[in-house]
Amino acid sequence: MHLTDSHAHLYAEQFKRDRPEALRRAQDVGVRTIVMPNIDHSSIDAMLELEAQAPETCFAMMGLHPCSVTRRFEQDLYEVEAWLGRRPFAAVGEAGLDLHWDKTRLAEQQEALKIQLELAKRHQLPIVLHTREAFAETVALVEAAQDGTLRGVFHCFSGTPQEAEQVIKLGFLLGIGGVATFKNGGADEVLPGLDLQHLLLETDCPYLAPVPHRGQRNEPAYLPLVLHRVAELLGKDPAEVAAATTRNAAELFKL
Repeated sequence: MHLTDSHAHLYAEQFKRDRPEALRRAQDVGVRTIVMPNIDHSSIDAMLELEAQAPETCFAMMGLHPCSVTRRFEQDLYEVEAWLGRRPFAAVGEAGLDLHWDKTRLAEQQEALKIQLELAKRHQLPIVLHTREAFAETVALVEAAQDGTLRGVFHCFSGTPQEAEQVIKLGFLLGIGGVATFKNGGADEVLPGLDLQHLLLETDCPYLAPVPHRGQRNEPAYLPLVLHRVAELLGKDPAEVAAATTRNAAELFKL
């Protein structure tokens, strides 16, 4: 099977000691494509270096993570915009809103997301959205920006069936990761009602490792655990789920 990890921070410091081995482990279990979201100016060099080392497997995005939005976010977004005009990227991202750690930057995060939504449309790229404790606020901004050309994915989706329907109505996909394997992750209430055409698989490594590795460093080689859980909940053959989600990723990111 050919699997696509649609959201993986394989360039992160947590892989410094064994990054080549982690990449090889992923390929050994069929993860042939890895899409890497940017965080901020500090992650660009490592991300692009890994992409250069594995150009047939690793594909970079360009964006500003909401947790990296500070008073200087406009300066950071000038750099994002410059990179988007300099070379191809798979997507704008990861962008979004996060009110889990800090609610005092909501206005700045909203403005940063508005700008990145416009960048995605201008460059005809999908946008990869991070939303934590801010789903309604994120959807409102996406709805306002949606002119029929905006596309993308709500990554690490763990919301309700109603929220899943909102995402789909916006023309966006749902990124399903390790949370789907958690006992109280909620996937058993959401996934059985969804069509494969709306789904991507992801690890979000090094975070949110699936069971039985929960609490450990996550890595792309664990993606089959997510695959089999999704297949179980959908009542589908894993090969069918792998083929559909890989096709969805190829179409969204133009891989």
